[in-house]
Amino acid sequence: DLDTARRELEEFIPHVRNISDNSIRKMAGRDLARFKQFKKQGIAVKFGRFSHKENNQIRKNIEKFLLITGIDSAEKLLFTSRYPADKDAINRLKADHLFCEKLSEGIPRPWRLIYYRARKMFDSNNYKGRYSTEEKEKLIKYQALHGNNWKKISQLMSRSNLSVAMKYSEIKSAANYGPWSKEEVQKLMHAVEEAIRKRIETEDGNSLSSSEKSHREISIDRETLHDKLPWTEIAAKVGTRFWRQCKQKWTTILTNKMTKGQQLYRGTKGLQTKINLIKRLYEMKVEDKNEVDWEKVSHVVGDLPRPYVQAKFYKLKVSCVPLWQKKTFSEIIDYLFEEKLPELEEQL
Repeated sequence: DLDTARRELEEFIPHVRNISDNSIRKMAGRDLARFKQFKKQGIAVKFGRFSHKENNQIRKNIEKFLLITGIDSAEKLLFTSRYPADKDAINRLKADHLFCEKLSEGIPRPWRLIYYRARKMFDSNNYKGRYSTEEKEKLIKYQALHGNNWKKISQLMSRSNLSVAMKYSEIKSAANYGPWSKEEVQKLMHAVEEAIRKRIETEDGNSLSSSEKSHREISIDRETLHDKLPWTEIAAKVGTRFWRQCKQKWTTILTNKMTKGQQLYRGTKGLQTKINLIKRLYEMKVEDKNEVDWEKVSHVVGDLPRPYVQAKFYKLKVSCVPLWQKKTFSEIIDYLFEEKLPELEEQL
């Protein structure tokens, strides 16, 4: 029954109590048996970014399913509604050949997340480059006509739902590209605080009255300060900046608070930070950047926000590793350790 399924799923998904009954039923059918099998193999259910290995597994699963069914493209398989003439036949093939099971083979994640990832990977509308001036004008017009119906707008523009939504958040108002004013910073901090408070109270099932909530001091871990914040909503409350600016500014504010204003990435301290970063990443011996525990890395290199450390690693990679785009993550780390690290230690 539903309560039993929820209890069993809670072992693998701690936040399951916040999931709707309908989703619980679907997960009980699609995921529970898989999760138990992965547990027997000593494999934990994963969340967060997909690794290179997982992406490749999705590709293999899709290719195998296409071969079995004779469906001629991943787009037809994953975006069946775009092909109304073939829709019924494709759906029958998906049901007959257990599409849900086949897609999720070898990937210890909820099926829904695997499906969304596959759609993102194989959606040709995701890879169309920068928006032209004409496209931006169309986006503004379509939003005025259809509101925030991004699915409808994405079909009209041949762009993905996420792409049109995020682009509109950038252009919907005259964003300010200059220095942040005190008023803007205050709006940003209030918006972030509200988002964090709302998230914590939702996750905790907090039952405090509205009066108590307004005066309550919330205790949060560091990761909550920057992880999975609703940046489009936050940007809307700031009003004069788009979401990416808000995210970058918040990271800067966090970094200044956590370092007490010290410039950890300049001079001797900067050299030591780079050395610590390279050494720690090398010691981890991971094959994919998505397998890196950036929280642990940030503790080692100076107790900094994770996004800040990731940005500094990106800058280090781009500036120091030749042809880094053609190298794997482990090859990049090996190069930094073998070639750049001795140079930095000598400078220190």
